[in-house]
Amino acid sequence: MIARRSLLLAGAAGLAVPALVRPASAQEITLRLHHFLPAMSAVHRHFLTPWAQKVATESQGRLRIQIFPSMQLGGAPPQLFDQARDGVADIIWTLPGNTPGRFPRIEVFELPFVADRRAAPNAKAVWEFYQTHLRDEFREVHPITVWAHDGGVIHANREVRRMEDLRGLKLRFPTRQAGEALRALGAAPIGMPVPQVPEALSQRVIDGAVVPWEVVPSIRLQELVRHHTEIPGSPTFYTATFILAMNPARYAGLPAELRQVLDANSGMAAAEMAAKVGDEQGPVVREQVARRRENRIIQITEAERERWMVACRPVLDAWINGSAARGFDGAALLADARGLLAKHAAARS
Repeated sequence: MIARRSLLLAGAAGLAVPALVRPASAQEITLRLHHFLPAMSAVHRHFLTPWAQKVATESQGRLRIQIFPSMQLGGAPPQLFDQARDGVADIIWTLPGNTPGRFPRIEVFELPFVADRRAAPNAKAVWEFYQTHLRDEFREVHPITVWAHDGGVIHANREVRRMEDLRGLKLRFPTRQAGEALRALGAAPIGMPVPQVPEALSQRVIDGAVVPWEVVPSIRLQELVRHHTEIPGSPTFYTATFILAMNPARYAGLPAELRQVLDANSGMAAAEMAAKVGDEQGPVVREQVARRRENRIIQITEAERERWMVACRPVLDAWINGSAARGFDGAALLADARGLLAKHAAARS
């Protein structure tokens, strides 16, 4: 009996050992992802959520990403980048343009009539450009990926068919260069994070906003304005760039095998996934808006588009001329960006 009891106790102790010395790499880790759009937005539903689910699946549930939309962890959209840097959030999704002038090199894609009208070439070009030109610009965080959306649209409370229709029109803009382009066309640009647009329209602080189609439902823009002006063709009037970034210490502290899962879902793979939001959901939203009797979708003519391009040329010149003082060669970066955009546009055609 004593021998049998000793054997049972030894067996029980042996079973308990794995629980006591369970390696740290086997633990489940939850990362908090913070962003500014509501949970019903296209980027939340069609990029961030599927991306987080993919990471969880490929890590066998050991690496989970909990998403906090609508600034639920506190702060304002312009603070998101610093939240990742400082560890307030583990991962953030934001626009570099939310802090105008802080990230000047990536602005090359936001210059008027530079980017492609489709998101996929833009996203691929921005990520490839990052690897050569933007590592120092985003050195304070661990970038998971960077990309740009498809061509933006002017949504306003009056028709915009010609440059003259923009005169004095108070339009919300997302990036510094989009604001300069609107100013060159005669509009009165007003910068603000996109969640503030509905209230600003209701209080007549602004007359409209420039955003891509996929953003429209998340801020009820189709209900607040009736006129939606597209600028046809490529290069497009404007795009905005984005970054999905992680706190560097949090990334470095992950077990190696979990870093590998995250890395496999970073870079070009994540940029391509993000681009689908614009290229696949944008047309869906456009069709929904087109079916509304009270809404009108307008396309400016090719001749008018040429006028806009000429009017916006000084914006490019000013950015290039000011680049030396910022420590880089703007003309060279613009040439590289255009080359990458052409490369990735041709690959899709």
